Amino acid sequence: MTRRIWDISEPISPATAVFPGDTPFSSEWVLRMDAGASCNVSTIRMSAHCGTHTDAPLHFASGAPSIAEVGLERYVGPCRVIAVAGRGDPPLVPAEALGDRELRGAERVLLKTRDRHDHTVFVPAFTALGPDAARRLAQAGVKLVGLDTPSMDHATSKELAAHHVLFTGGVAILENLDLSAVPPGDYELIALPLRIVGGDSSPVRAILRELPER
Repeated sequence: MTRRIWDISEPISPATAVFPGDTPFSSEWVLRMDAGASCNVSTIRMSAHCGTHTDAPLHFASGAPSIAEVGLERYVGPCRVIAVAGRGDPPLVPAEALGDRELRGAERVLLKTRDRHDHTVFVPAFTALGPDAARRLAQAGVKLVGLDTPSMDHATSKELAAHHVLFTGGVAILENLDLSAVPPGDYELIALPLRIVGGDSSPVRAILRELPER
């Protein structure tokens, strides 16, 4: 039986929103078949944080591992999608919403904070994870956490406290997921980063796959 797949990656195009001041996606043709070339070849330019991506520790910690050096096992395997509403202004994921019942047996956690996802709009007051919820996930032994918003910390954060808590706890990061069509529950996650030497981040093609019937 074929298992259903949910593509939880944002489309990448010039319309894809990025952090203010960051590099948006653009592309240009190097070779075109309609101009007589044997094939079509293009060059792309974009921030490593454009669209659905994973942060390497190097993104927020000098001398830390780059994306080519991170272990891949955290990006593949059993995963739980949890619906949670942010609180505060700007909003954070409340740590108390991630109790034993929600996290029991969860190796990887994706947090669904909204039902509608528009990849073309950057909302400054997005729901971030924050250090308290990050600490709760790390203490629960979670290997990876993902959000359907641009960052684990608020857009105005200078300390990036949640990022550091997750790094210390050995938790991998996914950001800008599109979970709008995914019901809460358990799945298999596949979200591998590119092997970019010295890279602080990498785009990923993140998917969730239906678990096999027992």
